[in-house]
Amino acid sequence: MHDVQTPPVERPISDGAAALAAAEGLGALRATFAPKRRGFWGLLGLAVLGLFGLLAFVLPGLFFLWLLARTPDLNRGQAARRIHCFERGLVLDEPSGPVAFRWDAVSVLQRITRRYVNGIHVGTAYDYQLFRPDGHKSRLTGFYADPEVWGAAIQHEITRAQLPGVLALLNGGGTVHFGDMAVNAGGVAAANRGGVPWGEIEQVEVRRGMVAVRKAGKWMPWSHTPVHKIPNFFLFLCVVEELRGRAGHSR
Repeated sequence: MHDVQTPPVERPISDGAAALAAAEGLGALRATFAPKRRGFWGLLGLAVLGLFGLLAFVLPGLFFLWLLARTPDLNRGQAARRIHCFERGLVLDEPSGPVAFRWDAVSVLQRITRRYVNGIHVGTAYDYQLFRPDGHKSRLTGFYADPEVWGAAIQHEITRAQLPGVLALLNGGGTVHFGDMAVNAGGVAAANRGGVPWGEIEQVEVRRGMVAVRKAGKWMPWSHTPVHKIPNFFLFLCVVEELRGRAGHSR
């Protein structure tokens, strides 16, 4: 009687990613995010567009067929990619090899674009760029499932890890830069706009992908900066609210 062969169980993390996380001291694994699958109808749609494109325009057809071949549903290398979130950082399992980013050192730029057609929301695009102090950078998009979860997790973990050090630096008289925005204990300065004390800032508002800093008594915002140009955006908001709160209590 032959032994029944059971299918192999997919491991949550590769040996290389686990070894890198251990070497970097990232602690326990908290969550893993795999590529988003298109499913039957998504694959069929790409195939139809590719074949129609070949018959009509050639180049667009080749592009859609290239997309089809790169989907995680059909491409083993793409299907093996992962985002692994640990206590003290994350590891990206890429075809070229795993890459690690520590929460206490990484910088992130986020761009979240909500698309509408005739006033109806038809989708949201997620784009996160991660930067290490040594200059290495990686990009994460909606290619991975649950971007609204891992994107927020990245921002929250960076804020948790870096906020105490940033506040200590500010309390010691230092200045922290968030892109073109410079923050210190006295106030905030923006490129080509000078500076404004915390006590004069009436509101910091985020709307439609823009951060508006409003001075008391002024109708127009003192500063209007896109979210995607502010590194570690959640950390920036926490620092601003902390220092604005101190200014309010000191009046």
